[in-house]
Amino acid sequence: MSATMIKEFRLPDLGEGLTESEILSWKVAVGDTVTLNQVIAEVETAKAVVELPSPFAGVIRELHEQPGSVVAVGNPIVSFEVPDDAALPPAAAAKGPANGAAATEGAAGTVTAVPEEGATEDAVAASAARGQSAVDAVPATPKREPNLVGYGAVVESSGRPARRPRIFAPAGSSAADPAPVTPRQAGPAAAKPVESTVERPRSTPPVRKLARDLQVDLAQVAGTGPQGLITREDVQAFVHGAPGETGTPAEHRAAEQQSGEQPGKQPVVQGAGEREFRTPIKGVRKYTAAAMVESAFTAPHVTEFLTVDVTPTMELLGRLKASREYGALRLTPLTLAAKAVLIALRRNPSLNSRWDGAAQEIVTYNYVNLGIAAATPRGLTVPNIKDADRLSLAGLAEALAALTDTARAGRTAPGELSGGTLSITNIGVFGIDAGTPILNPGEAAILALGAVRTAPWEYRGEVALRQVITLSLSFDHRLVDGEQGSRFLADVGAILAEPGMALTMV
Repeated sequence: MSATMIKEFRLPDLGEGLTESEILSWKVAVGDTVTLNQVIAEVETAKAVVELPSPFAGVIRELHEQPGSVVAVGNPIVSFEVPDDAALPPAAAAKGPANGAAATEGAAGTVTAVPEEGATEDAVAASAARGQSAVDAVPATPKREPNLVGYGAVVESSGRPARRPRIFAPAGSSAADPAPVTPRQAGPAAAKPVESTVERPRSTPPVRKLARDLQVDLAQVAGTGPQGLITREDVQAFVHGAPGETGTPAEHRAAEQQSGEQPGKQPVVQGAGEREFRTPIKGVRKYTAAAMVESAFTAPHVTEFLTVDVTPTMELLGRLKASREYGALRLTPLTLAAKAVLIALRRNPSLNSRWDGAAQEIVTYNYVNLGIAAATPRGLTVPNIKDADRLSLAGLAEALAALTDTARAGRTAPGELSGGTLSITNIGVFGIDAGTPILNPGEAAILALGAVRTAPWEYRGEVALRQVITLSLSFDHRLVDGEQGSRFLADVGAILAEPGMALTMV
């Protein structure tokens, strides 16, 4: 009977240079049989929520991380048990392992091993008694062959690190008095019994952060999650019951529900005298903060404003919506403004460039990847439409609709969040007229669209109620002179004030 092989899947780099991701949820459990490319987990990077496909077909052997854990790129997140003939290369599978031992390498820095001929039956039996497979009983020398980006650093030692036994508090007992642990015997070679050790209570990083903020010792908290995992609700229930109260976290929660409170709904349970709420800086917020600081302190920003009568554009928008060709499309003022920006860029290419400090060059793009700032439940993201300058008005409308729907659903791919050349932010949807937008790092300009308002306006020598908008343009003064920025803004305003002016600019 041939032994199976254990494959470890290490977290790959899911974007351009991202160093970590948070496990949001597992779509599989230990013991599940999965197929190649089946979605096994949902993770959140600093840019997007990404579904991880399985790199192997086999059985889930171990989930190394819990939901809520922030994992560094290159760290193992899941182990698969795969048949040796499926795990080995075709030539090796046909031959079988030479001399009874083999160590092979798979995707994302995985290490596999089969028992050597020299391994005794006693050693194999001892490992089986501990709940380990024969594969775990024999150390293997790992070899790295990077097949996925971000598979991690080269392993310095062979085999897997020993894991300390976890201690779970039985029902009705206190976590402070753990049950005794029977030392594991490694086989005939074990000369001394191993003293039982108590590992730190099982919890996720956000829960540990919450416990630190509330000054709660997790060793005093009994976990009610899977396999004794301490949850946020356990910490909150402990705070409600401390000091001097007795009862399990479940009893505390039952009492809270009877009193009308909703445990777990509040982000943090505040104790007496607490007046602050702390949120971990991670994910999109962490990435956005770093990008904005880099941009604000690297690129000298200049912001200009222009208020325009856009009544003709709004009338055009109404006619397009009523037409047969465009009636089914999701047309908005943003669609027409984006088209005006793309036309104006042809006459003002300096706004579609970037500063390459290392090469001491200005890179001017002959294409436009138009970024659209999107406020999502996860925070601000700026996905971009690739080669937007090549799209017709109908194609641009479809791309904007797809981009918006994907961003709101939190399904924007990392590739759609990188490579932008110029951005638009529509602050008008919040009822704001103007602002000073900060550049997306690596871009030369960003245009903010204010709210379209009905206001008194001079029109043909008289005062009339017209629809007006304020445009706010920020640009990198290293790349764009004041004249160039002003001409670009004036061109965009001219098109929105009279759409027919676009014919003179193409």
